[in-house]
Amino acid sequence: MAKFGLFLSIPILIIGFLLSRAPFMMTSTTPTNPWADAPMKLVTTPQFLTKKTDIFTAGATHMALLHNSIIRGYNSIWHQAVGLREQDKADFIGYSLAWYKFVKSHHDDEEDNLFTKISDLLKDNTTFEETHKEHESFLAGLAEFEKYLSNLKNPSDFSGDELRLIMSSFQEPFEHHFHSEISTIAKFSEHPNTPKEGTPENAAAAATFKAWGKATVTKAGMTDVVPFFLLNLDRTVEDGMWANWPPMPAPIKWGLINLAGSWHSGWWRFASCSSDGQPQELWTFKVAAQEEKQKASS
Repeated sequence: MAKFGLFLSIPILIIGFLLSRAPFMMTSTTPTNPWADAPMKLVTTPQFLTKKTDIFTAGATHMALLHNSIIRGYNSIWHQAVGLREQDKADFIGYSLAWYKFVKSHHDDEEDNLFTKISDLLKDNTTFEETHKEHESFLAGLAEFEKYLSNLKNPSDFSGDELRLIMSSFQEPFEHHFHSEISTIAKFSEHPNTPKEGTPENAAAAATFKAWGKATVTKAGMTDVVPFFLLNLDRTVEDGMWANWPPMPAPIKWGLINLAGSWHSGWWRFASCSSDGQPQELWTFKVAAQEEKQKASS
C-alpha cells in the first residue's frame, strides 16, 4: 500500500511542478507602454471587413489571425531586445528562436502543402506566383536572425542593437507579405474555378483547409511553437469576434497553454498576451517601471 501511495504521488508532484511554472501563474498588467501592435502593422481580417463566409474569405481570415500572432511576436521581440537584464537574456533568446521556428515552419508548410492544395483545387498553377517571390524576399534575413541567435557563445554576448539591425533588414518585405498573402487568398473567392457554396466540392475543400490549419501549428512544436502562438493571440480584437478562436474545447486550450507552456516557462514572460488572451504589458517595460518605482521610493 505504501508503494502504491508513492507511485500515485509521483505524477501528482510532476503535475504540481508543471502548474507552478504555467503561464496562468504569471501576473499580467494592461499595456501602458508601446505594445506588440507596432512597429509592424497588424492585419485586419477579411471576415471582419466584409462579413463574407465563403471558404476563401474564411481561410484568409484564419490565416490573418495566425499571421497576427507572428506579427505580435516580431513586435514583442523588437521592443524588448534592447534594455534586457542579464538574467533575462537566455530566456529571451529562447523566445526569439521559438518565433523563428514558428515562421519557418509556417512558410515551409505553406510551400509544401497548402499552396499545392489550393492550386489543385482551382486548377490554376499561377495562383501563388507572386507569393513565392514574396517568400524569397525575406528568407535570407530570417536565416540571419536564426544564425545570430543560435551562434551566440553565451547569452551575455547578446546585443539587442545587433538583433534589431538584422530584423530591420527584412521587416519591410516581411510585413508586406504577411498582409499581401491575406488579400491574395481572399480574392480566390472570385476565381472562376472556386467551388460553389453548398456543393460537395466546396465542403471537401473547406475540410481540407480546416485540417491544414489545425495541423500546421501543432506539428511545428507542442512545447514551443504552440504556446508562442497562443500567448501572442489577442482575443479582444475586432470587437471580441475571435475570443474563442481557434475553436477547441476549453480544457485542451488551457492544457496547450499551461501544461505544454510550462516546459519553457521562462520564455513566455516576453509574450504580448496573458494566458487568457488579454494584451499585457511587455516584460521589459514592466521591469523598468518596477525598478523606477523602487528608485523613487528609496
